Amino acid sequence: MSGPGLLPYLILGAILFGIGVAGVLSQRSALMVLMSVEILLNAALVNLVAFWRFVAPGNYDAQVFFIIIVTVAAIEMAGGLGLMLLMYRQRGSANIDAATELKA
Repeated sequence: MSGPGLLPYLILGAILFGIGVAGVLSQRSALMVLMSVEILLNAALVNLVAFWRFVAPGNYDAQVFFIIIVTVAAIEMAGGLGLMLLMYRQRGSANIDAATELKA
């Protein structure tokens, strides 16, 4: 098997995961939090495909799984964006702190 080993993919996944966690914890805008969650999901998927490539190199199940999850994530992002736009229209702000009635 030619090409880079497993370590560069794991480093890329760790960097993406770190960026996503930092974004979720530091942002106040709902759009930025949604984008950070997408980065977290993509980091997990990069690691999944990387491990699958090195465990079963001839098997393409991970790539199909990746495409399905990215499609579901895009649908989830569209739903979240719709909810965020609705919140912005009702309150005039996309700030997460403005959504206090969503707390249980």
